[in-house]
Amino acid sequence: MIGAFTERDYLYWLCQVPQLGAVTIQVLLERYGTCESIYHIEGIRLAEEKLLNRPAAACFDGMKARLEETTREYRNLPARGIRFIAYTDEEYPERLRHIYGRPAGLYVKGRLPDDGRPSAAIIGARAASSYGLQIAQMLGASLSRAGVQIISGMALGVDGAGHEGALMEDGDTYALLGSGVDVCYPRTHLNMYLQIPRRGGVISEFPLGSRALKAHFPMRNRLISGLSDVIIVVEARERSGSLITAELALEQGREVMAVPGRVTEDLSRGCNQLIRQGAGIVTSPDDILEYFQIKREKMLRLPKKNENALAKKEKIVYSLLDLQPKFIDQVVEESGLPLGECMTILLELELKGYVMQPTGHYYVKKI
Repeated sequence: MIGAFTERDYLYWLCQVPQLGAVTIQVLLERYGTCESIYHIEGIRLAEEKLLNRPAAACFDGMKARLEETTREYRNLPARGIRFIAYTDEEYPERLRHIYGRPAGLYVKGRLPDDGRPSAAIIGARAASSYGLQIAQMLGASLSRAGVQIISGMALGVDGAGHEGALMEDGDTYALLGSGVDVCYPRTHLNMYLQIPRRGGVISEFPLGSRALKAHFPMRNRLISGLSDVIIVVEARERSGSLITAELALEQGREVMAVPGRVTEDLSRGCNQLIRQGAGIVTSPDDILEYFQIKREKMLRLPKKNENALAKKEKIVYSLLDLQPKFIDQVVEESGLPLGECMTILLELELKGYVMQPTGHYYVKKI
């Protein structure tokens, strides 16, 4: 037996009702005062008052039979390593309290970001270039060393690379999911999903078990920007979710910065567009640290490899590479070296940390 239901039980139930978004729940709370009061209202009345449409009102009524089930789930959360943070809790992020459509509750594995520390979102293309991935990882690592919390969406590409950089430095990083907090998406980031709660937190506003639906990601993105002081876009196409997040950030009064790219690259057009519209330019971690006014004895710079440590032929091959992938045949042709020797040199450069292969037999300089 569950026993008497508390106001918190009713809030948890309310957050499980399909078709009730954060804005609707906020309107209902402002109108009726408590979650228990909302529970006892008939859906037809909410429809008559234009607070819900008729399908949503019918769903609302149907969910009432599940109050005991949702309460049992709520009270079992600690056993699953999950917390439910309500908007009324002192722990609820201050950064989210004043955004439009703040969630009535958050599901958390690990911790929430510290309101008293700077936080930066690193976002960008899922199908990022090797250059974009390296830049995102480097920014995540460098900012973490300076004490900045890294916020992102644990997606493939730039988002994941930003988290990886933070984890490499044992920095605090937080992943906002477009699924339930108990659902790892994408599955290829399972190791990251397991690591992040040890150094920060995995956070979602979606009920447990929720799949990563396309409609969830714009909602998720407003929380990424909402929890951040500055949003850094590393690579983005002209029409992308990253630009939508940047627009949300501006509406929320956040700073937007972008990493510039080649004018001929599709992945650079979104960032270059943001810069044309007034976004800050990121040429090194210093630009972000200066925004936060974090002063340190040694400001961070993009690391430069010591080419003097290379043998003559290694220098030749290394000089032919840049941050755009180059196929092995092109390196062979430009260097004038036999294929076998060229591959041996590239392998040696890779082992020494000078180059990397973003994909088979394509090589780039490693930042």
